[in-house]
Amino acid sequence: MRGLLVAGTTSDAGKTVVTTALCRAFARRGVKVAPFKAQNMSNNSMVVPGGGAGPWAADSTAADQYCEIGRAQWIQALAAGAQPEAAMNPVLLKPGSDRTSHVVVMGRPAGTLGSRDFLGGRAHLAEAAFEALDDLASRYDVIVAEGAGSPTEINLRAHDYVNMGLARHADLPVVVVGDIDRGGVFAALHGTVALLEAADQDLVAGFVMNKFRGDVSLLQPGIDRLAELSGRPTLGVLPWHPELWLDSEDALDLEGRRSENADGAALRVAVVRLPRISNFTDVDALGLEPEVDVTFASRPHHLDGADLVVLPGTRATISDLAWLRRQGLADAVVRHAAGGGAVLGICGGFQMLGQAVADPDGVEGAAGAEVEGLGLLDVRTDFGAEKVLRLPTGRALGADASGYEIHHGRITRSSSTGGGAGPWAANSTEFLGGAQSGAVFGTMWHGSLESDDLRRALLTQVAAGAGRPVPTSEVSFAERREARLDLLGDLAEEHLDVDRLLDLATSGAPSGLRRLPPGA
Repeated sequence: MRGLLVAGTTSDAGKTVVTTALCRAFARRGVKVAPFKAQNMSNNSMVVPGGGAGPWAADSTAADQYCEIGRAQWIQALAAGAQPEAAMNPVLLKPGSDRTSHVVVMGRPAGTLGSRDFLGGRAHLAEAAFEALDDLASRYDVIVAEGAGSPTEINLRAHDYVNMGLARHADLPVVVVGDIDRGGVFAALHGTVALLEAADQDLVAGFVMNKFRGDVSLLQPGIDRLAELSGRPTLGVLPWHPELWLDSEDALDLEGRRSENADGAALRVAVVRLPRISNFTDVDALGLEPEVDVTFASRPHHLDGADLVVLPGTRATISDLAWLRRQGLADAVVRHAAGGGAVLGICGGFQMLGQAVADPDGVEGAAGAEVEGLGLLDVRTDFGAEKVLRLPTGRALGADASGYEIHHGRITRSSSTGGGAGPWAANSTEFLGGAQSGAVFGTMWHGSLESDDLRRALLTQVAAGAGRPVPTSEVSFAERREARLDLLGDLAEEHLDVDRLLDLATSGAPSGLRRLPPGA
């Protein structure tokens, strides 16, 4: 198989960034390249068309069936110039609690997975992942696979199919990425190799260091010594760059995410940082606006002075709504709305804004659970066992918009309200698959703020209600995303040995690599 595996010393070390950068760099050289991640644990996902040819065609004969994959693999496919598909992320785990994840296999729901299942209960998932990789490899010149967590999770190695288990299956050379910003990168890189069994070590071909700030010459003595000790070269040092957080995979550093031009911003947006937050990339488009400051909030006082409060998506609506109340944030959101402040709820966040949320079938937790919502919109949510996946288009606030839907919740008019026609109560109007009442907006559409005209229309209305200057920028989200992918490609060409990495991908790991005894 022609390809390589990008592993990392830890989660958030930079695997996603390096994989995306290599997809863009290889594609620029005319290589037909595809991204791959055998198993992604993330609540950031994307809807892609189903169907197609090969073993992974949709189970249904319906041509319009949709599938769900990790958001990171979707953006990596864009970087590669490839059509995103389910085979690029055959197993997606969406954490619903600390011990249970909802499983998506080849883009479709496939039950749940408990924490104990990691010790031997994933054989069927490994089979699906390996078959998907083999299928992709038959259709693409090179596969750039991304690992998960660390390849040296020795407690899970016997059943691993994401890191070294995947590399062994396909005989893929492995590049290990370390985050130098965390400190201890040399120990982390050397220790990663030393703890691997001998056959796994044979596939580790080199290292990449990520997020370096300063003069790279200061690293050279350490790089040289690492090569002496491990027998493996460092294939590049990527610099830290402030513009590379777009389309992030996980929520490890949300509190640190800020807008590009926060100083002197005309509008302030506070995004509630829910414990099981999902698809937080929905607000990335707001963060690109030079006259908007986006912050993440986890305490009631964080909403003080906000012009727009956003309740984002969540994988655990009822649980996160209870957390919202315990934190005092529920009351803070209601006070904000009562004072005329704008509120935007997206998917799970929208469901919280309604009158009630019910889970009769136990989709999220205990069957039959029903809780009171915040009461800001006259709708109710009832979870159904079947997941809805769609790529809708429409209009709102006089602007065209598009997005994607991933949800179990069905929205209807609250039974406690009367009057009005259609699904919405008399004091609400339809808004992108959701509802609007005054300055309170709720939508089931993720990604709708990426529609430039819709985003500007919403910000104009928020500014008018807050007595703020209307933002005047003409930012194109699609153009900015493409520019960032090009930036990644440029950084790869400048700071990584792309020739050597492409040679590894097409020729395999060099033979005769030094084996390190454990603890060396």
